[in-house]
Amino acid sequence: MGLKSNLHKLKKKYEGTKMAPLFNGFHTFLYSPDEVTHNGTHIKSVDDLKRTMNTVIMALLPCLIFGMFNAGYQHYVQLGEIERVSAGFFSAEFWTLDNFLIGAMKVLPLVIVSYVVGLAIEFVFCIIKGHEIEEGYLVTGMLVPLIVPVDTPLWMLVVAVAFGVVIGKEVFGGTGMNILNPALTIRAFLFFAYPTWMSGDKVWVHGARERAEEIAGGANLDAISGETILGSLAQNNDVGYSVMDMFYGFIPGSVGETSAILILLGGLFLIFTKIGSWRIMLSSVIGAIAMGLIFNGVADIMPAKFVGLASLPFWHHLLIGGFAFGTVFMATDPVTASQTNKGKWIYGFLVGFISIMIRVFNPAYPEGVMLAILLMNVFAPTIDHYVVQGNVKKRMKRLKAKTA
Repeated sequence: MGLKSNLHKLKKKYEGTKMAPLFNGFHTFLYSPDEVTHNGTHIKSVDDLKRTMNTVIMALLPCLIFGMFNAGYQHYVQLGEIERVSAGFFSAEFWTLDNFLIGAMKVLPLVIVSYVVGLAIEFVFCIIKGHEIEEGYLVTGMLVPLIVPVDTPLWMLVVAVAFGVVIGKEVFGGTGMNILNPALTIRAFLFFAYPTWMSGDKVWVHGARERAEEIAGGANLDAISGETILGSLAQNNDVGYSVMDMFYGFIPGSVGETSAILILLGGLFLIFTKIGSWRIMLSSVIGAIAMGLIFNGVADIMPAKFVGLASLPFWHHLLIGGFAFGTVFMATDPVTASQTNKGKWIYGFLVGFISIMIRVFNPAYPEGVMLAILLMNVFAPTIDHYVVQGNVKKRMKRLKAKTA
């Protein structure tokens, strides 16, 4: 009570000043807002934006923790210091302190930089524009370090986060007004501005790039190759990983995107809490399966450079790359996704369908879920518009039939 009462005293001091939004942001982070509805309301709920964002973060935490272990595990496997896991999900070779420490050393700075830079920009815009701090970046700040390679330079992340927050969100009016998913906007900026740091076989495993540079300099060292499954298949190479490796997440990739089982559990949690749309998730899976089946059917007549990914069993597409993570945590963004129920089915199906299409037809960039979601973010308002117009026309026809 002492802290809360002191905060209330300070709140009165800052009321009416430019610093009021900044103070109120810290106040509501610790305590519920004082403002409540006194008159009659149509909808009663204990939910608010902060609680919604915190629920999504809870769903992301298992992916973050697993990503730390996997970062260290992939590093030591490539060095030859430990054997590749062949047991189940709770394998002793994977869940070790050494793996976690290496991963935490690389991943936690990404998380800290993402939040510090993103929130600092949010605070500046709140002070300049005089509106309350919005909690939308709480999720974006967690998503960003989970969708980038583990060795992404921190200065590069600073530039990308600044671009994504300012251009991807604030210029549109802030949380709830943005057209594109901010986290994917940041990821797209990194990919197109610094492609050599976002693709290839030297960015997904900690130390691979440094080892390659030492070898190029004449050092007598063995190379570390951390190529992802998608990268190997795009080159028509054998992947060397089992289906269970893909399902559990014991594979190279972006920090939080490898474990399909944890992403699935996170998705079920979001559905249970009614935060994520099951329609978008399910329709995305259906769209990916449909496109995968089409490619499986025509793989024999496709050019050789497309065969590796086109002939991949259609359901394997759901386990590798960023498809599962993007479908669960970013395609379902309530701001940038379709809002109507029918629109969600169309939107989700096209996300999945286009994701696999980009994977197969663009060997240089076999991970297509990012571009697919950003594309459908742009078309989501159009989809909803025609769905609403279709419903209006149906009702007008029924009205005319009754009055005839």
